[in-house]
Amino acid sequence: MEKLPDIRAFRFKDTSFATLMTKRIFNVMLIATKYDSFMLEDDGRIDEQIFNEYTSLNLSYPPRFTQVVTEEDALRELSENHYELIIQMPNMDDTDMFATAKHIKQLYPDTPFVVLTPFSKEVTKRLSLEDLSGVDYVFSWLGNPELLLAIIKLMEDAMNVEHDTENVGVQIILLIEDSVRFYSSALPTLFKSVMEESKQFSKEALNEHQQKLRMRGRPKIMLARTYEEAVEIYSKYYKYMLGVITDMSYQHKGEKDKLAGYEFAKWVRSKKRFVPIIFTSSEVANKAYADELGCNFIDKNSKSFPRDLKKQIINNFGFGDFIIINPETKEEVMRIRNLKELQRNIFNIPTDSLRYHLSNDHFSRFFYSRAMFPMAEWMKRISVSDYESMDEARQLIYDMIITYRKVKNTGVVATFDKERFDEFSNFARMGDGSLGGKGRSIAFMDNIVKEHLELNEDENVPVRTPRTVVLSTEIFDEFMEINDLYPIALSDKPDDEILRYFLKAGMPDRMIEDFMAFLETVKAPIAVRSSSLLEDSHYQPFAGVYATYMIPVLQDKYEMLGLLGKAIKAVYASVFYRDSKTYMTATHNLIDQEKMAIVLQEAVGTQYGNRFYPTLSGVARSLNFYPVGNELPEEGIANIVLGLGKYIVEGGVNLRFSPAHPHSIVQLSTVDLALRDTQRYFYALDLTSFDKEFSTNDGFNLLKLTTKDAEKDDSIRYIASTYEPSDQTIYDGYYEGGRKIISFANILQHNVFPLAEILQKVLKIGQEEMGRPVEIEFAVDLKSKDEGIFYLLQIRPIVQNKELQSEDLSKIKPEEEILHSNSALGHGIMNDIFDFVYVKTEGFNAINNDKIAVEIDNLNAEFLKNNKGYILVGPGRWGSSDPWLGVPVRWPQISNARVLVELTLNSYNIEPSQGTHFFQNLTSFGAGYFSVNPYSFENDLFDEEYLNMQPAVYETEYIRHICFSSPLIVKINGKKKIGTVLKPDTDSK
Repeated sequence: MEKLPDIRAFRFKDTSFATLMTKRIFNVMLIATKYDSFMLEDDGRIDEQIFNEYTSLNLSYPPRFTQVVTEEDALRELSENHYELIIQMPNMDDTDMFATAKHIKQLYPDTPFVVLTPFSKEVTKRLSLEDLSGVDYVFSWLGNPELLLAIIKLMEDAMNVEHDTENVGVQIILLIEDSVRFYSSALPTLFKSVMEESKQFSKEALNEHQQKLRMRGRPKIMLARTYEEAVEIYSKYYKYMLGVITDMSYQHKGEKDKLAGYEFAKWVRSKKRFVPIIFTSSEVANKAYADELGCNFIDKNSKSFPRDLKKQIINNFGFGDFIIINPETKEEVMRIRNLKELQRNIFNIPTDSLRYHLSNDHFSRFFYSRAMFPMAEWMKRISVSDYESMDEARQLIYDMIITYRKVKNTGVVATFDKERFDEFSNFARMGDGSLGGKGRSIAFMDNIVKEHLELNEDENVPVRTPRTVVLSTEIFDEFMEINDLYPIALSDKPDDEILRYFLKAGMPDRMIEDFMAFLETVKAPIAVRSSSLLEDSHYQPFAGVYATYMIPVLQDKYEMLGLLGKAIKAVYASVFYRDSKTYMTATHNLIDQEKMAIVLQEAVGTQYGNRFYPTLSGVARSLNFYPVGNELPEEGIANIVLGLGKYIVEGGVNLRFSPAHPHSIVQLSTVDLALRDTQRYFYALDLTSFDKEFSTNDGFNLLKLTTKDAEKDDSIRYIASTYEPSDQTIYDGYYEGGRKIISFANILQHNVFPLAEILQKVLKIGQEEMGRPVEIEFAVDLKSKDEGIFYLLQIRPIVQNKELQSEDLSKIKPEEEILHSNSALGHGIMNDIFDFVYVKTEGFNAINNDKIAVEIDNLNAEFLKNNKGYILVGPGRWGSSDPWLGVPVRWPQISNARVLVELTLNSYNIEPSQGTHFFQNLTSFGAGYFSVNPYSFENDLFDEEYLNMQPAVYETEYIRHICFSSPLIVKINGKKKIGTVLKPDTDSK
């Protein structure tokens, strides 16, 4: 026996419902006398009736009707406009009532032509004698507007059937009937039943848009009027046949065959694959033939025929509840309403019942009728005899549902439904307002993970987004209004007082049940993050302006609900803090136009005793404005830390590396640097903090711990190196004894976890998808050597200066510049620097470098005291431990320098210092760096002559300090590595 395929090896490709039903009937021409069209519109305009029918069934695109009276009118219309369907109500008094049909069909052979006639014996008689060569279908009008909907849908189904069955496996219901009167009555019942059932199953979709799209996956309905036509349709589409409804008597080999339906059903049964068949007949005696073949039977003469037909369709074609029966007694054992219930009950279905339903393809039919095509296809591939045991079948169905739900829930913004939200829900929204900047970008990121299968090629290293629920902006509006908070919020009250008012206010009552359903599902602490309309916008850097609070998981869900409410209200309050208002003013935004959505995101990490934190958190950018050594700007840059990412945001010491060069890290290049410039502290969530008062400081319940604490938690085994003082060597890896250094060596050098590779992929895809450079936040939780998950927490565009993108800095005239460098690091425009400090080059001698360092240290202390930045220029390398190579300052001695310039002199040609620890500080402080070498680059420039002409506010034998009355303009294009400092009042624009 063949081994069953492993469900993990099967990749569910989510069904693209948007590609279904692409051919539509938008325009219908109705040819009828005024009297007939009046009869047709008995209770209102035809467009209106159709529109109402479409709306009631949740359908889009109702067609437009154009009415004409004569053949001449029809031909004129057809020559001027496009019509997908022509319906004629012929005048029964005409001797050649189908002449118009023949003329039009000759001219427009591909346009379906339908004849609508009133029903009478006389009409039936005339139809049997007429030449119907120009007519595709004849229908009998009984005054039911649902027939028009059925005609339109029948035509659309015929237009789309080939594409939709082949592409995703859309199913077909075949109606075989030759009585015009009967199919004119049966088709509306059939369509309406299928539409209503599809409307029900579409509710399993995760939002309204998905529901509408999912309706496109409903079964197609095809009509055959002869035995041969039925065989042709069935032979072509047998793989997609959901069920057959057949009359007993119709044309076979050109003659009326009273048992054509019976013969057709026998032929279908011979095809091995089980397909449910429903017989309809006006002769009750024919029920015997249906019983013989184990088929259902409906009496056409029954007054309850439409209800009977609907009931049989629901019971036999997989619609409605899945009723699990005892195969012996045919009694109901249980009923399953939806996918979630099947997942919950699959292990409770009795073995005999399971075997019976599998043997009759009931599971695949249940999935097909609900447009769950991937699962239906999977189930259909496996015969009941392939399973070693029914337990194996149960497990496979369960695993398949889990896989399917994970795929369905990724990349979709679901509408939060407390009944449906569970461990497989990934992204949902509460409310119909905006998701805000952060919410939108997380939803976008979730979609990237779904669409780009290459991110999850290695199933041992999944790339995911944490479970997220967004409270949309209208909940913020409602909260502000019901509590009348705007007067307080917009006042000048201190932040603490504003927070106090917000914490006292009540959340809308209707949210409580939804919050409880969310809390029942989450298994980790929750990060409550701001997602304002202005945050993460493409044009202004709003990231980090508002608060993010974290709350621990508590056994008592009501206690946790209280914390969640407080955290949400505290984030809302942060919109109105003094810093936020100042920032708003600086960016020319109005505070009362700001709206806040809230992101509730499951935190990434592991619990260690009373604290919770991830193995590592980080930020990565697809553009590196400080490339060192052989790094390139477009290869990107990452900064990572042990613990929560807040440590990076607050400027804590972190590890900087280029994902394209994970083996070459400045901070680890020497033992001294590694001991001095690697992380010693980290942040973790205090799990015992639930009784602490909420504060304007969103880190009030975070612990600042030392790496020794992490060592006790045994959380740094895969990210530490060990320093052995006895031989002054750092060993990659975690060894007993010695000092532990957070080097991430096992990850970056020895690939215990492929972080660099994942970051390269994510940054490349993110930049392509956003169409601009991006910054991402991420976290990794390493449970063991073989078990780690990469979580994408956030993606946003890097806000680039528009002026720099359009301006070519190499074209600035040299007479306008004090400095020009073709080897500059950093990015942006600075226009608030007035001070310029430089080491005089005339008579420069490296022997004096120690004295120069002392003078600069004193000057820097003054700048520090006055909180002013300055430009610093000197020959050789800044910060070299060898005074012969440059001025031997330490970073604190030049910490207020906004631009650091290393100058090459003709008599003093020292390699620039790229690669030293200074670069860690340059990047952390966002300072600019220029290497100026006029001997290697002809337009590199330092106009010392111009500076010497300016009055100095401080001057010694070695250095000069000039303070200009107008600001110096510094421009650095980090992509092109060009930097310039313009003379005051001289801008190149």
